[in-house]
Amino acid sequence: MGNHLLEVKGVDVLYGDVQVIWDVSIHVEKGTIVALVGANGAGKTTLLKTISGIIHAKRGEILFSGKSLTRLKPQEVVDIGISHVPEGRRLFSNLTVLENLKLGAYPSRARPLFAESLERAFSLFPVLKARKGQKAGSLSGGERQMLAIARAIMAHPDLLMLDEPSLGLSPIFVKTIFELIYALNKQKVTILLVEQNIHQALKIAYQAYVLKTGKIAISGRGDELLADPEVQKAYIGERWSKR
Repeated sequence: MGNHLLEVKGVDVLYGDVQVIWDVSIHVEKGTIVALVGANGAGKTTLLKTISGIIHAKRGEILFSGKSLTRLKPQEVVDIGISHVPEGRRLFSNLTVLENLKLGAYPSRARPLFAESLERAFSLFPVLKARKGQKAGSLSGGERQMLAIARAIMAHPDLLMLDEPSLGLSPIFVKTIFELIYALNKQKVTILLVEQNIHQALKIAYQAYVLKTGKIAISGRGDELLADPEVQKAYIGERWSKR
């Protein structure tokens, strides 16, 4: 241990006067996949937004490579090496695939590596190379998700945060997205994954945290939680628990 890339320590988050996260602590080791799972409204997306500087914690500390993120602006968080793919993709629909990818490489750390990063993106997502001149808004849901991830890795991140990457996709695209997440990790990309498809998330996670009503309910290795009867009953469902 002691190789923490990201540390979230005792974080409280409020929306106005309403507290939504209580004393949450997680860590992400370099080179791993960490899953943050739980029901709708548990606070998963809020935690990612707090890490990426979209909202600020009321209490606690967030460290990245030992440096505090607590008061940084979102662009500053991207500049130091964290890319966030939000739920809903948030692409520029009227721009082409290639134009979206170019915008992903805007941070100063990424600009000198543009050609290398573009080649990497097209290697991981060959469909995007074939559609590089096509408007992003004309892509299928699965293709848009691929573009959102590809745009994020154009920033050359040390940590990639993915919020519900399989949401709304067909089963075949869900399988493809999880294969791509695994492939990215094999290329030494550290990943913090928020995902409602808990079975798939725990299958590929080194470490996982279950968030329940704004608090960490349980944590452990992905395979341990996948086999935990309480986790199966509460979050995964009968059809998976019998496997």
